[in-house]
Amino acid sequence: MRFSSKRPQAGGREGRDVRNAGNAGTTSTAERDAAQVGRIAGSPLRWHHALLVAWTLAWFIVAERHGGVSWHYLKQGEELLFGQMGGGGLALYANNPQLQIGPVSFLVAGLFAPFPDVIGEKLAEATMSGLGLYMLVLVGRTAAEHYRGTGLNHKRLQQRVLIAGLAFIPMWVEVSVRFAHLDDVLALFFTTLAVRSLVRGNATALGVFLALGVDSKPWAVGFLPLLLALPRATWLRSCVVVIGVVAVAWLPFYLTHMNTLNAAHFTIPNQPASSLRWFGATDPVTPWWDRPAQMALGLGLGTWAARRGRWPAVVLLAADARIVLDPSVYTYYNASVLLGTLIWDAIGQRRLVPWVSWIALITLYGSALFVPSDSTRGLIRLAFAVGSAAYVLFSPVRPPRQGRRRRQGRSPGDASAQVPAQSTGAHDRLYTVRTA
Repeated sequence: MRFSSKRPQAGGREGRDVRNAGNAGTTSTAERDAAQVGRIAGSPLRWHHALLVAWTLAWFIVAERHGGVSWHYLKQGEELLFGQMGGGGLALYANNPQLQIGPVSFLVAGLFAPFPDVIGEKLAEATMSGLGLYMLVLVGRTAAEHYRGTGLNHKRLQQRVLIAGLAFIPMWVEVSVRFAHLDDVLALFFTTLAVRSLVRGNATALGVFLALGVDSKPWAVGFLPLLLALPRATWLRSCVVVIGVVAVAWLPFYLTHMNTLNAAHFTIPNQPASSLRWFGATDPVTPWWDRPAQMALGLGLGTWAARRGRWPAVVLLAADARIVLDPSVYTYYNASVLLGTLIWDAIGQRRLVPWVSWIALITLYGSALFVPSDSTRGLIRLAFAVGSAAYVLFSPVRPPRQGRRRRQGRSPGDASAQVPAQSTGAHDRLYTVRTA
């Protein structure tokens, strides 16, 4: 009697099922191991987060003694919006064009209104500082999701976030504690949430968060090119969401008081240390062309970056456009730059040392503290903006190892799967797609 035994062929369905089951087990084990990297004695807290908390607390203590420089603007706007002062309500911007702050920021400021003024201000500063720490956590998790399945070294990522975070925190404390600019804080916070939504492939959430950023601070319109990093089929939906959420916040003011448009023409002094001076703009106030040029430059550079597959550079490029063409030179402006370098250093490249963040801190904050010449400070700011923009747009970037993802059997329908699009020339565009 002859006995025959058929083995499943390596290339057959049975063989694929066995391999996929083994790969799935390997992947889940690797993800569980990665989730434990850097934890303190098995607790949810990681070492690099603990160090960043201590670093933030130290800077908070230093800045809080002279903090809240601009909190009164938020307080005034909140009281005007809710009718506690004359000339407010929907006439807020028409009668107070100096309040270049979005209505969402005044709504959030109202959360601290029930407290006595001093306590409310300190609570706001502490809350804004905490948001900065949470943003660092979000950026780290976003980077991990973006590179999932590419052989990411999670320990190196945590080190990268720690080093970049040590540069980010001093500038974040400037905006959140020393100046207490809730509007800038919210614009950058919503932008961080937008970046996370982009990596997760959630087009609707991306549109909502980008719009809320604009509703908090109008200059956040420079971050809108992040929409172009989505698959083309989702652009229309995301744009409709952005327009709708922005309209809900701003249209009531414009439709009821047409002279609200005057707020767009409000000018501020052109400070001697502004980089505008190097463009020949010596007017004592904001030149008429400055704001449109600032917006066009940020949108143009961001669009260029997104179309070249370098969407992690969009926030930095918009921030560069802001600091190089703004007539003011307040140090809290640099918080947007440091968020941009943080996103680039964590997501846009994979080097261990996030030197772009530290160059930004030393160049922008160091020059403000130690360079006495106004003209020289303006030149340093201009040089950083041009140099950092050129770097993130043209420097070689090591692509993630897509082969490892395929060996692990990752499904194309995975919400975190990155699908390489067709080449657009010298660079391939890499999208993060959520498949229904």
